[in-house]
Amino acid sequence: MIEIGRAKRATQVYSFDDIAIVPTRRTRSPQDVKLTWSIDALTFEFPIVAAPMDSVMSPDTAIAFGRMGGLGVLNLEGLWTRYDDPDPILAELAEISDAVAATARMQELYSEPVKPELIAERMKQIRDAGVPVAGALSPQRAQEFASVVERAGVDFFVIRGTTVSAEHVSSAQEPLNLKEFIRKLDVPVIVGGCATYQAALHLMRTGAAGVLVGFGGAATGRTRHVLGVEVPMASAVADVAAARRDYMDESGGRYVHVIADGALGRSGDIAKAIACGADACMVSTPLARAEEAPGRGWHWGPEAWHPELPRGERVRMGRVGTLEEIVRGPSHTPDGTMNLVGALGKAMGTTGYTEVKEFQRVEIVVHA
Repeated sequence: MIEIGRAKRATQVYSFDDIAIVPTRRTRSPQDVKLTWSIDALTFEFPIVAAPMDSVMSPDTAIAFGRMGGLGVLNLEGLWTRYDDPDPILAELAEISDAVAATARMQELYSEPVKPELIAERMKQIRDAGVPVAGALSPQRAQEFASVVERAGVDFFVIRGTTVSAEHVSSAQEPLNLKEFIRKLDVPVIVGGCATYQAALHLMRTGAAGVLVGFGGAATGRTRHVLGVEVPMASAVADVAAARRDYMDESGGRYVHVIADGALGRSGDIAKAIACGADACMVSTPLARAEEAPGRGWHWGPEAWHPELPRGERVRMGRVGTLEEIVRGPSHTPDGTMNLVGALGKAMGTTGYTEVKEFQRVEIVVHA
C-alpha cells in the first residue's frame, strides 16, 4: 500500500503500458499455436470478441467477423434497433467534424425509441447467416427486452455497462436482480464491466458464463475524466482472474470466463491481457479502423450519447485496411493495429506456449 496522505492509503496498480511479457528458454512455431477459445457449448477460432458498439458492429460486420471464426456482438440499443435503415444516419455523422456538434446530434438520434421488432429482425439476420448470435443490452433495459432477445434465438446474452454490480441499490426503481434474471434465461449470459476482485466474485456468483473486465471503449470513454473512476487494466484483469480461481474453489469447479474489455488498442495489449489472466478480449478500437466498419473511420461508444451526462466522445480513427486484414492479416503496418490473430499467435510462440490457457501463466515484468 502507498500512503497518499495521513488519511488515505492506496494500492499500486498497473496498465498494459506498464508491463511486458517475458520470453522463456523455449520457443514454438506459430503454426503449432492453438488459439481456439471455448465458452459454453461453442468454440471460436480465436479469443477475440467484437465489441457491441455502433461504430464497430453492424449485422453485416457481425456476420463477417463470425465467418472469420470470432464472436461479434451487436448493440441492441444502438442505431440498428432504432431505425429501419441507419446507413444514411451513419453517413451523416461521418460528415460532422465538430466534436460538440457531433455529441448533440448523437443525443438527438439516439433519443429514437428502441423497437423490439428490429431487435428480432437483426438477430434473425445474423442467425440466418449461420454464425453465432450475440446481442448486448444495458442493465437498465435488459429486463425490458429479455424476452425479445431470447425468442430471437441468441447464443449469448451480453449485459454491458460502465460498471455492472450484483448489488445495485436504487430508490428510484427496482434494480435488476442479476442472479434471478440469469437463472430464468435459457442462454448463457456475459456480464460486466467490473474492475475489482470483490465485484467480479459477486458477478460470478450470479451464474454468468463470462465476466467483462474494465469499462470498455477506452479510446472513446472519458469516465476517468468525468467521474474520476478508473482501474488500470493489467491490475484489473489480474484481480478478476484471482476471483475466477477462488470462485472455482468455492463453487466446486464452475469456470467463469474472464473477458478483458477496454484499453486493447493494439495486438500487444491483447497478448498482455491474456498474460494477466484473461480468457478472451472484447475489442473495439482496431476493428473501428476497418473499411467495412459502420462508423466510417469514426469511433464512439454508448457513453458518448448519454442524454444528461456524456462520458465519451466520438474519435477519428481513420481506416487502415479491411476487416479481414485487421483480424487475420496480412498486415502492412508495424504498429500492432492489424493481423491481431497472427500477432497473438506469434507472441505465444515467441514465449514458448501453444495454448491460450497455458499462456496465462507466462511471466510478466513491470517497467521501472
